[in-house]
Amino acid sequence: GGGVEEDVPRPARIILVRHGESQGNNDEGVYGRVSDWRISLTDRGRAQASHAADYVKSVVGDREVFFYYSPYSRAVETCQIMLEGFDPAKVRGIREDPRMAEQQFGNLQDPDAMKRVKNERHVYGRFFYRFPTGEAGLDVYSRVTSFIATIKRDHIEEGCCVVIVTHGLALRLFLMAWCRWTVEQFESTTNPPNCGVAVLERVDGKYRLSEETCNMIGCENDGPTSPCVAEGLWDKEGGPKRESRGDRSNVASLRDVK
Repeated sequence: GGGVEEDVPRPARIILVRHGESQGNNDEGVYGRVSDWRISLTDRGRAQASHAADYVKSVVGDREVFFYYSPYSRAVETCQIMLEGFDPAKVRGIREDPRMAEQQFGNLQDPDAMKRVKNERHVYGRFFYRFPTGEAGLDVYSRVTSFIATIKRDHIEEGCCVVIVTHGLALRLFLMAWCRWTVEQFESTTNPPNCGVAVLERVDGKYRLSEETCNMIGCENDGPTSPCVAEGLWDKEGGPKRESRGDRSNVASLRDVK
């Protein structure tokens, strides 16, 4: 789900776009020669960005739009190409925000060493695994959560759409924070493809992910978002069920919920 229903005016849609194919996606050796944040798009990535612009325009419709983007070159280029497809009169604002940047892997990267640590991360789990000189997924989650607070502060309007051009992991962690997924739910999802588009649409005061988004990353709109909900101690709106407050007999079983 997309969180608790609100009466406050909010954007009609929040649209997240992963950057187009980069030189690093095409050749991981680039990470050892070029600073990660300076790695550019490939020709294919630029074409993907143009196609993503067409799709996002169809989702936005006649509404005004506000763009945020990661300061990484591949995200900046993707955003620039997408903006070429929009009527400038409909673009309410454009803002760079480092909080939606790529996970920090640790400066220039040795390809063989990175292969080893990424294999280790696959076993350990993406959310808590910390790169030796970089970030854990938890660190990215913390800054993304701060960014969400900025969106909620700055966008109190009904008609506008917000577009965020970012990276695969940051995109999923944004959805985790917004939709209140558990760590296990996050770990069950996968990164979108290059220029994959995730859409949160506000319906009856509550945001829901589009069916295409759920299929793309492997998530669901409905279902419990914590063991407490799964065990029936709390309802899906985040409140304790009155009849369970005095009965603590089944709390210990939460440790066994996976």
